[in-house]
Amino acid sequence: MNRDAPLVLGIETSCDETGIGIVRGTELLANAIASSMDEHARYGGVVPEVAARAHLEALGPTIRAALDEASVDLADLDAVAVTNGPGLAGALMVGVGAAKALALSLEKPVYAVNHLVGHVGADLIGDRPLQTPSVALLVSGGHTSLLLVRDLDSDVELLGETIDDAAGEAFDKVARLLGLPYPGGPEIDRAAAGGDPDAIRFPRGLTRPKDLERHRYDFSFSGLKTAVARWVEQREAAGEPVPLADVAASFREAVVDVLVTKAIAACTDLGVPRLLLGGGVVANRRLREVAETRADAAGIALRIPPLSLCTDNGAMIAALGARLIMAGHEPSTLEFGADSTLPVTDIQS
Repeated sequence: MNRDAPLVLGIETSCDETGIGIVRGTELLANAIASSMDEHARYGGVVPEVAARAHLEALGPTIRAALDEASVDLADLDAVAVTNGPGLAGALMVGVGAAKALALSLEKPVYAVNHLVGHVGADLIGDRPLQTPSVALLVSGGHTSLLLVRDLDSDVELLGETIDDAAGEAFDKVARLLGLPYPGGPEIDRAAAGGDPDAIRFPRGLTRPKDLERHRYDFSFSGLKTAVARWVEQREAAGEPVPLADVAASFREAVVDVLVTKAIAACTDLGVPRLLLGGGVVANRRLREVAETRADAAGIALRIPPLSLCTDNGAMIAALGARLIMAGHEPSTLEFGADSTLPVTDIQS
């Protein structure tokens, strides 16, 4: 095996995107993604059984697409890396089974890695090495987590996470009550254009002094979702029009305010002058704008991978696998399985 710049194929099937990535060390060779989002849209959210079936159908063609893009053959690989958690159990099992089958048939080592740490691993790709310690804010449909990364392959600490809805879930649910289609994130973003983010002061969950004592780095968006619903219901009951742009902009501002405030606080409290953003919600323009402004004001270096590497993808899993190899870690045994609640401290299974 080439431990200096290993050629690694990464498999990501934790939710509704079948991601296959190929890296050589820190160089990105391929990032092929097949999304089943359109299939879930009719249900207004991700259906686990539909996601698993879509992975089964998309896995082979997506692997072939990645190999073609990278101009390599399966026999050229040094190793296979795969997400084995956290995520949807059935979806994870598809990727885990495929990775084991590839590893056995090719007689190559396999590295089972953590999905959340993989999002941080996306920042390994390219010419700028990831600096540690760093604080990472990961925001997606299923996860809202704040991590302290002291060493990416051996020391990642969970500082806080959502205690109810993830930020992406809140976007989806508020979009639905506003009559907007799934997925809610981009729809809310579009609806907020031209809206006044200060028109309605929606609540900022877990930011009051008494909440910060126990949940300084935790998130809660369920109350915000309920507050938006009640505000809309009151307007409709009074026979008044609902100002869609103002509601969307004010809701988005509340979510962004909480996310960035807690992330900057973690950096300041811990004396870590680096913040990394990851996850699909990072595609939200307002989130990136506010994070850039506040990080700059606090003297914090902000890192945001390319948007194609922020959503779930196989390239970040391949990059983390390559990092483990280059750091001298032994492969996973074939005894690992899918773990839908895998803790972030378990970087490799």
